[in-house]
Amino acid sequence: MQRAIELGRKARYWSAPNPPVGCVLVRNDKEVGAGFTQPAGQAHAEAMALNNAGDATGATAFVTLEPCSHQGQTGPCASALISAGVVRVVVALEDPNPQVAGRGIAALRSAGIEVDIGEGAEKVEADLAGFLLRMRRGHGRITLKIAMSLDGRTAMASGESQWITGEDARADVQRLRAEADLMVTGVGTVLADDCRLTLRADELPLDGDDKVRALAHPPARMVLDSKGRTPAGARILEGGETTVIITQNAKLGEAVQTVTLPADVEGRVDISAWVQYLGERALNEVLIEAGPTLTGALIQGGWVDRLVIYQAPTVLGDGARPMAAMSIGTLGDAPGFQITEVTRLGRDLRIMATPESARGER
Repeated sequence: MQRAIELGRKARYWSAPNPPVGCVLVRNDKEVGAGFTQPAGQAHAEAMALNNAGDATGATAFVTLEPCSHQGQTGPCASALISAGVVRVVVALEDPNPQVAGRGIAALRSAGIEVDIGEGAEKVEADLAGFLLRMRRGHGRITLKIAMSLDGRTAMASGESQWITGEDARADVQRLRAEADLMVTGVGTVLADDCRLTLRADELPLDGDDKVRALAHPPARMVLDSKGRTPAGARILEGGETTVIITQNAKLGEAVQTVTLPADVEGRVDISAWVQYLGERALNEVLIEAGPTLTGALIQGGWVDRLVIYQAPTVLGDGARPMAAMSIGTLGDAPGFQITEVTRLGRDLRIMATPESARGER
């Protein structure tokens, strides 16, 4: 199962909207086939493993997620395992997808195949977090990335922010971007930084085929821009991938793809409507790199599933820009997070945190 988990992680850069699944076929204590999810419309992990094995008669399949039981862009994997003569299937997690939801396991057992569930479940829950959240609540994982100083500042008052963190932290951000299906920012960041939100091959800390897969399937880009202030020449509109501007009846030219969503009471894009739209787009992993206004709205509204903070050993002072623009009356109203990991990256720290109370789980 550990081998299957490692294979599944290779698919994280290109499998969406499908989950990144790994599968290993074993017979007489020897691996006879292995595979991981290919891009949408291509082979699932089980099909790839069966193809590699050639003959899987009498084998045990170790697969990180329940084999699908429905006809989608590819055939049902449960049926393929049955037809191949597999005698046992070890599954880390049942698939919460309503189209599967135990039906794959039931089909295998009805065919006389032994099925065991739960081995490696904790690791797979973490690896498939975005997909599992999308199936369970309707939209994928929302990760908010912040680069800040020791005193919680993200830029000087002038807007100068390159570079607060060092090379190791910036390389890790590239990895984080590669794992996302969509990168999002606000128009304020576009106007201040003229950001691209792209993958930079020279900074991407991946090797070999992982790097090839990531660069071949870069994340889409999106700007929350209620009043349509994104300049026609903004760098975020450049490149082969279309950037979507979320706005309210603003005209940005025929060459710019816009989506109109309702406004909140302050005239900004309504976050609830936006998150619903994300769910409709079948996105598993959404990464947000934004300024204090959008950051504050997301944290205070309880929309963040994961905080990834890169903290530099630098003090910028009280005139610099804060990480989040929020008005909090009492300590009891302050959003709380649990720190799940602290890692040193060169001279900086990467702090991972999850909310004490997740909107999607309440």
